[in-house]
Amino acid sequence: MGLPEIKSTREIEIMRVACGLVAGSLDFVEKELKPGVTTGELDSLITGFVESRGGGMAFRNYRGYPANTCISVNEQVVHGIPGPRKLVEGDIVSVDVGVKYKNYYGDGAKTFPVGKISEKAARLVDTCSGALDAAILAAKAGSRMGEVCRAIQEYAESRGFSVVRKYVGHGIGRRLHEDPQIPNFVSDSFDMNLVLKPGMTLAIEPMVNEGTGDTRELPNRWTVVTADGKLSSHFEHTVLVTGECAEILTRN
Repeated sequence: MGLPEIKSTREIEIMRVACGLVAGSLDFVEKELKPGVTTGELDSLITGFVESRGGGMAFRNYRGYPANTCISVNEQVVHGIPGPRKLVEGDIVSVDVGVKYKNYYGDGAKTFPVGKISEKAARLVDTCSGALDAAILAAKAGSRMGEVCRAIQEYAESRGFSVVRKYVGHGIGRRLHEDPQIPNFVSDSFDMNLVLKPGMTLAIEPMVNEGTGDTRELPNRWTVVTADGKLSSHFEHTVLVTGECAEILTRN
């Protein structure tokens, strides 16, 4: 693992634009999330929003990925491929958007309810969102990576849920995925002692499951689902480490 890059003021300003397009597209598509709409239609709407404002879709053809966004429904954890699937009342839908602008990247995700959802689904979504908030509070200059990871794990597990261990957050900037890797749990397999410094840009993304944290990959070789078929929620922000608390770049 290489050292995380410290971004210059110029680089951060470009990333602000990319991240603003991520945030704007998620706000925009939230209004379209209703029963009967297809995930493919949502993908097209987001693409139009981003491209009409000068951004590029970061996931398109990334390692061969066949769509512009990742839209994952219910038991799908991440990398759901948009298509003809129609949303129904009670679904929860993770929309993950990556934007490239002037060769810099922004990345963000949010899990939305479709109409009225069950109490357990609402509690799962709230927990995942809260875990991301807890991690961002921990991600300040001088903190260690382990503090960020522990914040996610403890928040989720204390509420009776599990965190996904196979997929992790990441640094971001001139590349969509940079060092460091940011697991949603404490593990000696990662650099838990990495000290966060001002100018680091991180994509923190808890993935929290209703049941087991284990996952499996569907035959399309992209979509990841929970091993037990229970619900999953995913939230992500690109943040800038500062001398105080981290600044959320993917928030309007």
